[in-house]
Amino acid sequence: MSTTTDFSTDIVAGTWNIDASHSEVGFTVRHLMSKVRGQFTQFEGTLTTGTSLEETRATATIDLNSIDTRDETRDGHLRSADFFDVENHGGMTFVTTSFDGATATGDLTIKGVTRPVELDVEFLGAGTDPWGGSRLGFEATTEISRKDFGVDFNIPLDGGKLLIGDKVTIHLAVEAVLAQA
Repeated sequence: MSTTTDFSTDIVAGTWNIDASHSEVGFTVRHLMSKVRGQFTQFEGTLTTGTSLEETRATATIDLNSIDTRDETRDGHLRSADFFDVENHGGMTFVTTSFDGATATGDLTIKGVTRPVELDVEFLGAGTDPWGGSRLGFEATTEISRKDFGVDFNIPLDGGKLLIGDKVTIHLAVEAVLAQA
């Protein structure tokens, strides 16, 4: 059983930098009769907190070249023009437009296409690390249609099925460090 802390009372106002070595940007997508999981290993972002939840904003940039599904051949195909076209669109970005403590609404951009998304957010807590720094942690999930972002490569199979599912679940596990109060 997990417990969460109240975001609105435990966070000091300031700018927080994502600690990439203690964070993860992952995804899951259907492939044939299973699901493929992967992650992006290079990303950065900031969280700006104010005196109220409504003042909280986040920005993140994910390097699409850093995709890792534990299969280099597949990763190379995902970097190609069939999928992410990293030669022309190397990054994915997210910028919040609102946050109420449980849902972060924002604009996600992939391959030059921007769409609004909602992330379900679970605040995991805030505190001081052993070196005196302030940290906070949260997890967030959302589901997107990859076709909505122009990532629509597929191979038809018998019976009207497709090789790759359209829905992609995105999972974030983030630890951030207070950079400036």
